[in-house]
Amino acid sequence: MAELKTKKSNASVKKFLDSVPDQKKRQDSFVILDLMKKITKEEPKMWEPSIVGFGNYHYKYESGREGDWFITGFSPRKQNLTVYIMLGFKKLRNY
Repeated sequence: MAELKTKKSNASVKKFLDSVPDQKKRQDSFVILDLMKKITKEEPKMWEPSIVGFGNYHYKYESGREGDWFITGFSPRKQNLTVYIMLGFKKLRNY
């Protein structure tokens, strides 16, 4: 079974966002960072190589494949700023 490339790391979220070349996308990323911190009440973590994630959960499929993933997050991709919202957020966090 292939291992996921995207894993939580101790890399600096601020350093990553400061490195976003497009000024508007960088500014928007910091706005989203603040909003997600307020909404989730979680500290952001880098999910390498380029996703800022909030919270985490462990999943396991019937096939036996399992792993860890963030509950919500975003990534300032080259083309677009992408927002990730995992299904079941309310159920997982009892919000």
